[in-house]
Amino acid sequence: MEQRVSQNEYVQRRLSHKQEFSLKNFFFQWEWVLIFVLLFVMIINTNLSPYFLNAAGLRDATMIFLDKAFIVFPMVMIMILRDIDISVGSTVALSSVVMATLYNNVGVPMEVAVIICLLVGSICGLVNGLLIVKFKELSAVIVTLGTMILYRGIAYVILEDQASGNFPEWFSFFGWGSVAGIPFILIVFTVFAIGFALVLHRTIFGRHIYAIGNNDTASRFSGVQVDKVKVIVFTLAGLMAAVTAIFLASRMGSTRPNVATMYELDVIAMVALGGISTAGGKGKMIGAIIAVFIIGYLQYGLGLINIPSQMMLVIVGFLLLVSVAIPKLNVRQYVKWLQRKNKS
Repeated sequence: MEQRVSQNEYVQRRLSHKQEFSLKNFFFQWEWVLIFVLLFVMIINTNLSPYFLNAAGLRDATMIFLDKAFIVFPMVMIMILRDIDISVGSTVALSSVVMATLYNNVGVPMEVAVIICLLVGSICGLVNGLLIVKFKELSAVIVTLGTMILYRGIAYVILEDQASGNFPEWFSFFGWGSVAGIPFILIVFTVFAIGFALVLHRTIFGRHIYAIGNNDTASRFSGVQVDKVKVIVFTLAGLMAAVTAIFLASRMGSTRPNVATMYELDVIAMVALGGISTAGGKGKMIGAIIAVFIIGYLQYGLGLINIPSQMMLVIVGFLLLVSVAIPKLNVRQYVKWLQRKNKS
């Protein structure tokens, strides 16, 4: 009983605690490092290629790398929960294949096919969530590895190795359209970014996510519906994967069962670079959003100078390792060690 009371008190403090504003703490945040990294990437790319700062080129590049960025929002929540979802790329493929098949082979109106695409993605995420909370002895990696293979396999059963396109003309607006000169995908991305940030940082649901990531057991004792929260978050991941499927199919003009391959690794890299702790319970949405543009513009700039895709993977991987290692460094201990060494 005493253990239960202490755990309840712990979670209540986690849910209600508000730190006083500190100017020092405000500027010593990982997000400021990411802003400087983004500026550094922009400066380096500008010096490497005279075509980088071309307005039309930056706009087109943004349209290209933002489709996968929609998955970043729920992935932030999943990693704060101390879980992971590696099936999102397969969910994108299955959702887009179902949408294209319904339109081209069944005769379903494209508007209805788009809605069904969102429904399919949500169901995939829901299945992931239910499996994870039902079989607690299995890690999220194992569960989503299985569904990753399953969803991609179903996509191949439906469409085999063929492409499906011939979408109506209005559908291309999702991927290439603009409103007042602003890419439509950027507008939608901004709306979702604000919405997910508000949910994570300004609602009880968001505080529950942080509490669960810090201490799953204490959260259960405090009355937090841990399983329900996890199912909702994984369902959101499936939904946003379907949103990605719509924008990707619109931009490409067709879809295949092998689309969005390795998307899950790109998304996880963006989230980790954004400062989301793999140990759970820490991180901010804004960091992951900045990381999206760092990796997106880095890859675009490297592409302009014909850097091989393999080298891009090396650079992004190195950047990711550095971003994970730097916050773990104990600067104070290192300074004390240097002082002791100098005295000796």
